[in-house]
Amino acid sequence: MSPDAAPDVAGAGVTAVGGRARNEDAFIAEAPVFVVADGMGGHVAGAEAAWAAIAAFQPLAGSSTLTPDDVARAHLEARRNVAAVQSDVGAASGTTLTGAIAVVHGGSPWWMVVNVGDSRTYALDGGELRQVTVDHSHVQDLVDAGRITAAQALVHPDRNILTRAIGDDILEMDAWLVPQVPGRRLIVASDGLMKEVEDREIGEVAGLIGDAGTAAAALVDLAVGRGATDNVTVVIADATSTTPRDADPAPWPVWGADAHEDTTPSARRRGGA
Repeated sequence: MSPDAAPDVAGAGVTAVGGRARNEDAFIAEAPVFVVADGMGGHVAGAEAAWAAIAAFQPLAGSSTLTPDDVARAHLEARRNVAAVQSDVGAASGTTLTGAIAVVHGGSPWWMVVNVGDSRTYALDGGELRQVTVDHSHVQDLVDAGRITAAQALVHPDRNILTRAIGDDILEMDAWLVPQVPGRRLIVASDGLMKEVEDREIGEVAGLIGDAGTAAAALVDLAVGRGATDNVTVVIADATSTTPRDADPAPWPVWGADAHEDTTPSARRRGGA
């Protein structure tokens, strides 16, 4: 693996308590790791579960030679950490987990986008915002089945029901390899943002503000200003240098079938443009 292939990335994150009694979101925005966790509301120790999951990724911060296998191991460590929280409190606890980690794979730099739950990671390219991740939620299943529309999902009474989380007995995570290309910005957010701000607006704000921290703060402020009833967390990451590519795969490839990733047709269908 050539040192010249090491990812060169930067970013920042911002969080706000919103309308909740306490903030049960957690995040890390330390290159090359940009991840958000949203502790499950209504469960005991939601905040503790979120921070336990993030703690599994903390040792990856500062590394310039991470591989997809390193990320897979961190995901499993996050599950062990949350299981320990459950044992400590003697009750169910869990969290979502999503984000982007810069890795080297096949001698080239990539973003490895991971997801469990209904927090989201987006890619912004030239004003076009695309959702990379697929929500693990009851309403997403209804949308995929054609029973409701995406707009109806936003106000559906079951919109907070997750079908997968860190803390359940499903070991799989979704994972995509997204090329680091000039101008591509990744936006990672807890669902408190999407409840108040439409995807179109997310893309507009993130596209107009160059500094990652300022853009993240603007999105959080927008959601809070609209009366956000949930915690709101936004992390934004940019590649500051890239290895040129002739083409950007579409859909983005689902990473490996042998390390606890989701390779279902749904994930492949929703993974890219």
